[in-house]
Amino acid sequence: MCLFNHEGKTLASKGYDEKKNQTFYRVIGGSVDFGEKTEEGVRREIREELGCEVENLELVKIVENIFEYNGVPGHEVVFLYKGDLSNKDLYAQEKIHIVEPYSEFNAEWVPIEDVVSGKAILYPALNYSEIL
Repeated sequence: MCLFNHEGKTLASKGYDEKKNQTFYRVIGGSVDFGEKTEEGVRREIREELGCEVENLELVKIVENIFEYNGVPGHEVVFLYKGDLSNKDLYAQEKIHIVEPYSEFNAEWVPIEDVVSGKAILYPALNYSEIL
């Protein structure tokens, strides 16, 4: 997964958990394919989701995330990177529609202040004030 920050905001996909009745955001990215290193995986995921490359990619944290989504338990290990988008036009878009083989969703620029204060929930859950 990769954090992209710009002018006091971070890019995240918007989601909704029906069981918790909760709107949340999730850091952009996805899973690593077999035999793929995490850096290769995050670059591929960003290419697939945003249609651009990642510049200045840097690993910032590894997070073990145990969670529940729509009543189903989950467990993942997240390699959290930060970087810059090669397509600078994306920084000006309020919302970015992402189409993947099995889902469609929107990403948007969420105020970092809202994430740090808890007004906006960002997953994986961790203390983002140290990173954003």
